[in-house]
Amino acid sequence: MLRRRFWKVWLALVALAGSLGGAGCQSAKNLRAERECCKPPDFNCCTIPNVQVPKELNKVSMPPYVVETPDVLQIDAIRVIPLPPYRLEALDILYLSAENDFQGAPLAGLYPVDPDGTVNLGARYGGTVRVVDLTTEEAQKVIQDKVRTQRNTANVTVSLAQSRGVQQIGGQHIVRPDGTVSLGGYGSVYVAGLSLAQVKQAIEAHLSKYLYKPEVAVDVFSYNSKYYYVITDFAGNGEQVVRFPHTGNETVLDAVSLNGGLSAVSSKKLWVARPAPVECGNDQILPVDWCGITRKGQVKTNYQLLPGDRVYILSQPLTKFDTYMARTLSPVQRALGVTLLGASVQNQFRNNGNNGNVGIVAPIIP
Repeated sequence: MLRRRFWKVWLALVALAGSLGGAGCQSAKNLRAERECCKPPDFNCCTIPNVQVPKELNKVSMPPYVVETPDVLQIDAIRVIPLPPYRLEALDILYLSAENDFQGAPLAGLYPVDPDGTVNLGARYGGTVRVVDLTTEEAQKVIQDKVRTQRNTANVTVSLAQSRGVQQIGGQHIVRPDGTVSLGGYGSVYVAGLSLAQVKQAIEAHLSKYLYKPEVAVDVFSYNSKYYYVITDFAGNGEQVVRFPHTGNETVLDAVSLNGGLSAVSSKKLWVARPAPVECGNDQILPVDWCGITRKGQVKTNYQLLPGDRVYILSQPLTKFDTYMARTLSPVQRALGVTLLGASVQNQFRNNGNNGNVGIVAPIIP
């Protein structure tokens, strides 16, 4: 009876080994296919001429910055003059000056228009007066009439010191997913794909519909759209992709240092994959001599990185082979372990039965 069970288990293991052998062959095929796909480039041939590639000691300046989503722009309003006739609104700031006013309480300076549309002249001049929706000339007449109730010889002059449009235009503005920036009550302007000079022109052209000869200053407050990538191959256990912001000064050595150096399974074969237009037809690969740029201080392969570059760090071939072997043999080891455990339990029961001992002895797991 025991022999029959043994042969059944043996036949099952043979069938399992056969299936795993096929899986092992398939894994070997997958490994060979991955090697062909991710084969390191030819270090004796570079698809980009070395003389044209900026390196550590001959870096180049980046071309004019192109605004993209989700950059943050700093916009400062230099000249914001409303088109006449302008009617006062809440949060505008008026400049008042008066003649023949009270000496102890002169009526002069900046007076903001409160959210309720009034200007507070102080208790000496009658308190508040409503000026919203009035022109500056109309506001001057209303304010002078109010002041003359307290000082009939006073002459008041009113002018617009600052429009609330400055508050809507000035400040930090994020480039939204649709490529526009918001200017508050003045609408939005499309700026994606434009240089800073073009953004300034686009904003001023848009504001000219509402303002007289507007002038703004534009700069980038936060660079959020330009990145490069460091990809680490973990020897068959996946690939780690880390994204770093591009500042225009990074080299390959900088990128690897920001990534924490080479991992325990990394080889010293790495290269820079540079995005190429589809019409080029060739991959732009820059092989890196890691030992040269680290141990010898050579700069000929310590390339300056550009936005969109991929620094790929290849793993050690033996470590990757060991990973695939472990994945292939792990199911066989588990199957054999279960079989040996079952045989050990059966032997324990048989020995206990022959010795007349009904107790159960814990099986010893090999």
